[in-house]
Amino acid sequence: MMTGRYLDRRTFLRGLGTTIALPFLDAMWPAFAATRLNSAAPLRMAFVYVPNGIVMNDWTPPSDGTDFEFTRILKPLEPLRRDLMVLSGLTQNNGRALGDGPGDHARAAASFLTGVHPRKTAGADIQAGVSVDQIAAQRVGNRTRFASLELGCEDGRLVGNCDSGYSCAYSNTIAWRTPSNPLPADINPRAVFERLFGDSSETPEVRAKRLAYNKSILDSVLEDTRKLQGNLGPTDRRKLDEYLYAVREIERRIESAEHDSKEFVPAIEKPAGVPVEFEDHVHLMFDLLTLAFQADLTRIGTFMICREGSTRTYREISVSDAHHPLTHHRDNPEWIEKVTKINCFHLEQFAYFLNKLKSTPEGDGTLLDHSMVIYGSGLADGNKHTHNDLPVLLAGHAKGSLRTGRHVRYSKETPMNNLFVAMLDYMGIQPEHLGDSTGELEHLTDL
Repeated sequence: MMTGRYLDRRTFLRGLGTTIALPFLDAMWPAFAATRLNSAAPLRMAFVYVPNGIVMNDWTPPSDGTDFEFTRILKPLEPLRRDLMVLSGLTQNNGRALGDGPGDHARAAASFLTGVHPRKTAGADIQAGVSVDQIAAQRVGNRTRFASLELGCEDGRLVGNCDSGYSCAYSNTIAWRTPSNPLPADINPRAVFERLFGDSSETPEVRAKRLAYNKSILDSVLEDTRKLQGNLGPTDRRKLDEYLYAVREIERRIESAEHDSKEFVPAIEKPAGVPVEFEDHVHLMFDLLTLAFQADLTRIGTFMICREGSTRTYREISVSDAHHPLTHHRDNPEWIEKVTKINCFHLEQFAYFLNKLKSTPEGDGTLLDHSMVIYGSGLADGNKHTHNDLPVLLAGHAKGSLRTGRHVRYSKETPMNNLFVAMLDYMGIQPEHLGDSTGELEHLTDL
C-alpha cells in the first residue's frame, strides 16, 4: 500500500492462500532520510540453546578484554570477533538442586531463560516461570504477525518423566509463556515455512492442490509482485528480488528434503520436510528464522539445537556415541575429545546463523546490527552438572547499544538473569525482576 509517496511498512504480497511480508525497503521511508533507517529498524532477540554443557577448558578464553584468544571451541567464531562478546562468570542458581535431588538437565533447560527453579513433578502440575523471550513477546509481539517463534531440531514430548522425576516439558523447551505453559519447539521446516508464508485462510484442499502441482508459494503472488516492482526504484527492486529468491531457495530445499526423506528409511518415523542430514536441518531452521526477522514477521525467537539431555549421535563428525552419556566422561581423555568435537560442531552451526544475519542488509546496517543473540547452555561442566560460570555468548550490536569484540569476566555467582534484564531494557521493557536478578548486568556498553 502506498501512503502518499511512501510504501507502508506493513505491505504484504497476497495471493491464493498466501501472504508474504516484505523486508525493509527505501520506499518505506521519506526521501533523503537514510540516516533514520538504522534507528527505525526494529530490535530483535534470539536465544540459541545447546544441551549437556560444554568442555569449559576449551571454551573459556584465558585473557579478558579486546585481545582475548579464541579457544578451540570458540574458533569458528573468530572471523566474527567484532560482532560478539564472551561473558564468563554468570550463574543460574535456580538450576541447582536446592534440596530437590537429581534432575540437573531438566532444571538447566527450565531455568535457562526463566531464572526460576522448576517444581519437581512428572505430572500435569508443572511450574516454572515466564521466560525472557516471552516477556518480550508479550510487550512487542503485537507489532508483528507472530509474537515469537520457537524452533528446534530434535523432537521431544512435553509429558512424562524425562529426568529423575521431572516432566519432559522441562527438558524439551526453553520458552514458557506462563509458569505452567511451556511452548514446544517446532522442528518441521515445512510446517514453519507454511506458518510464516501460508495464509491462514488456505484450506488443506488448496494446500494439497498447490503442492501436488509442485507450484512455488511465490507463484500465487506474481501479480502483486509485478505491481509493486513498478513502484520501486532500482535499489529496492534488487532488495525485493534477493528476498524473494531467498524465500524460493528455502522452499526448494524443503521440497528436496521431503524427496530425500521418502528414499531414506530411518529407525523411527521422520516428519516430512526434515532433511536427512542434521547440519542441513539446522541450517534450514536458521534460514527460516533469518527470513522471519528480515520480513519483520517476528522479533523474538528461540532455537534449541537439541533438547536437554540429548542422546543424539554425530556420525557426520565421526562421533557415534550418544552425546549425553559422553558428557559423563569421568575425565576420560577419549570421551572428553568426543564431547569437544560436538561442542565445536555446534559452534560452527551458530557461526552459520550469525553470518546469515550479518550478510542480510537492513537500512544502513544488517540484521546482526539490529539484533541481540544469546548462545549458551544451562550447564557448564556436563560431567559435574555445574550451573555456575555458564558458557554464554552475546552476539549482535543491539542497534549500537553493545560494545562487542570483548571477553568480559564477571565476579562469581553473578546472576545470569541480570543479563536478560539488561537486554529487555534495550527493548524498552523494564520488568520489576526476572528470577533472582539483582539489577542490570554491567559492562555491556563499556569496560
